[in-house]
Amino acid sequence: MGYKTLCFGFSCVLFAYSVYSPVPENIEEPWKVRFIDAVIKMTSLVATLFENIGLMNYEEVFLTVAALQFTEPVSDENITVVDTNFSDIPVRLYLPKRKSEQRPAIIFIHGGAFVLGSCKMSAYDDLNRLTANKLGAVIVGIDYRLAPQYQFPAALEDCVFVTKFFLQDKVLAKYGVDPSRICIMGDSSGGTLVAAVIQLLQNDPDFKDRIKAQALIYPGLQALDTSLPSHRKYEHGPIVSREMIIKLASLYVTEDKTLLRALLRNEHMPPGSRDLFKFVNWSDFLPEKYKKNYVYREPVLGKLNATYPALVDNRMSPLIANDSQLQGLPLTYVITCEHDLVRDDSLIYITRLRNVGVQVTHDHLEEGVHGALSFTGAPVFLHLGLRIRDKYISWLEENL
Repeated sequence: MGYKTLCFGFSCVLFAYSVYSPVPENIEEPWKVRFIDAVIKMTSLVATLFENIGLMNYEEVFLTVAALQFTEPVSDENITVVDTNFSDIPVRLYLPKRKSEQRPAIIFIHGGAFVLGSCKMSAYDDLNRLTANKLGAVIVGIDYRLAPQYQFPAALEDCVFVTKFFLQDKVLAKYGVDPSRICIMGDSSGGTLVAAVIQLLQNDPDFKDRIKAQALIYPGLQALDTSLPSHRKYEHGPIVSREMIIKLASLYVTEDKTLLRALLRNEHMPPGSRDLFKFVNWSDFLPEKYKKNYVYREPVLGKLNATYPALVDNRMSPLIANDSQLQGLPLTYVITCEHDLVRDDSLIYITRLRNVGVQVTHDHLEEGVHGALSFTGAPVFLHLGLRIRDKYISWLEENL
């Protein structure tokens, strides 16, 4: 009894410490953000403890928590919701009941560091249901394979397959979709996958220009440099920390902890990859206000004995695509959040896309935090998440 009391008391002290940890001054609803941040940090601490004692892997603790948010495919008076498969890949469809042969369509790719999540999670279900209702659009949510069981490029392959399957004329006709009004959208690592899918389709003569628009919500877009200014400034969050996101996302490449440790030190890139740094050099692409007093330091080469081809693959890091590959990409919408460790990935990508003539609409939320779109309902919701959702849907209404 005394041991349990001691553990409970220690947990309460840790939680209180996390709740009272400082957050940036201009964050909206700071107490809610502190609470969410504390819960995530406590979950990460428990996950680390469980892994160290051999009870569960780190990511399995987060998977258990995420599974509590899964929803059933519930239809309503306006939308039919169906869980089905495109070939052998699970998808969730949102199909408006109102008759039409000229519907827009959105292919939705969820976030979760390639390891967590599902299009069936409650926040995503709410988002896609609302989008289908407001636009009269068909929504295709992809439940792609997750790491570490399925590593790079499994998730991307699933997303590419579903997209190509959906773009077949007979499938579009079946769902009454206008072939000229299709968008692909993703948040966080889902945004990474969207950017990679779009680049691959543009290089495929059979699918070039088949997608009208892409929407990227606070995406991570590269794994070359883990020491950008936003990585340093928001190393400890709020919401997601640098160590946590690297620990999870590295599982998409390997379960070898050697790579994890190298990524944390920014010493993971192989010999001969220096020529790629020009695509992610923040000192060349970031607006001046984000450079501040930070000094550019190249990632260290050749420290790892193992070789991981994914690290130099633009399917993993869409930001390292060259300018000729970026030319001709479709209409692009990007939402970034100021207090977000992957903020600079998007800012660099926006600059590079505009430099080659891609039409980009960019909404930057000065009070924003990573992952806000996942907090739009019970038990804790952020008005910021609702605002991101509304901005995204409004952009679709105007441009799709």
